[in-house]
Amino acid sequence: MFDPPILSRHDARICVVGGGGSGAALAYDLALRGFSVLLLEKGEFTSGTTGRHHGQLHSGARYAVGDREIARECMEETLVLRRIVPQAIEYNGGIFAAIRDDEADYAPAFVSACLEAGIPAREIPAAEARAREPALNPALKRSVWVPDGTIDAYRLAASFLSAAAALGAEMRAFTELVGVETSGGRIQGGTIRDPCGREERVSFDCLVSAAGAWAGEVGALAGLDIPITPAPGTMVAVRGRISDMVLSRLAPPGDGDILVPQRGLSIIGSTQTRADSPEGILPTKAEIEFLFKRADELVPGFSAAPFHAAWAAARPLAGRAASDAEGRAISRDFAVLDHGTEGVSGMFTLIGGKATVLRAMARKAADAVCAHLGIREPCRTADFPLPSWRSLDAFQARMAGRGTAGSGGRTGGTA
Repeated sequence: MFDPPILSRHDARICVVGGGGSGAALAYDLALRGFSVLLLEKGEFTSGTTGRHHGQLHSGARYAVGDREIARECMEETLVLRRIVPQAIEYNGGIFAAIRDDEADYAPAFVSACLEAGIPAREIPAAEARAREPALNPALKRSVWVPDGTIDAYRLAASFLSAAAALGAEMRAFTELVGVETSGGRIQGGTIRDPCGREERVSFDCLVSAAGAWAGEVGALAGLDIPITPAPGTMVAVRGRISDMVLSRLAPPGDGDILVPQRGLSIIGSTQTRADSPEGILPTKAEIEFLFKRADELVPGFSAAPFHAAWAAARPLAGRAASDAEGRAISRDFAVLDHGTEGVSGMFTLIGGKATVLRAMARKAADAVCAHLGIREPCRTADFPLPSWRSLDAFQARMAGRGTAGSGGRTGGTA
């Protein structure tokens, strides 16, 4: 039974906007610290970027050479997630594969950077890599093992949502924040709208935007200009489990360089462009053809497998990019913006990050809320195994029976 002790109760009410992975983890963190929590999601829970990523549990190896801090954070959070939410994770390991000479030359620097970031990477003979994963290109020149894995995108977030609900968090799907109210430069509350168009004023002491690529829209409600770049990426899935491990190209991060097994599917991803809005993003024919070509270089015959689906999602890059190249160069690390310096005291925006570090993102945002309110309350989300994702269904059924807007169902994700 999930029943962690709440050390103290606080009168403050915190509104979290965004029912994806980071918002779910934040609602749980705040509830565990004893706050009253209102979580708002304008669609279904996890229906944004969370429900559309390829589901890699990043060891951080992909970023070790050029983005050391997020690499280290990924490795640390991988260990925590494996402990507290094993029901959402397949810890199957990963292989970085060098097919070309330049990729083979990259191996020493790659392994060294991983070790410096605390990632236990090790080079293994190409013959051993192909024995483990026979689908790998026979032209494989060098290979490096890393502790990657796969995430069920829905189950991970749903486990955090279930924990938040068990601790009394109020969670409303299909409910959008449409107005922000301030007084004397401080957050006082806001206006929310349900699916029928009915509007309601709600009071809260702090507002945290965990809306990901939609952070700019939430910030605009308070007259803020949020430095966020929606960066769309396309993924393609075929039927059949082509590999049991996560397979990546041994090269700096680029397009079409990761193959992720998800239950009975194999997913190749991703591309990256930039967009002015995260809405209405669809994969293009050119992107799909490109991903098939890249997948065939890594595992010949990928494109011959039965096609399952193609989709796109917008990454919430922390910063501004005027071009695709600038977007690729933006760090995958995360930050919490305190808008008190901009005249909106009590409002925060969580930007950047990866699905793997959702708990760490939530911890940093909850720490900022506590500091703002002058409350000393530790983060304890690493201390307790989370309840099953199935508990969320019971919560939603209960809310639907009461006629409240909390009945968002499972989104179509990558698994």
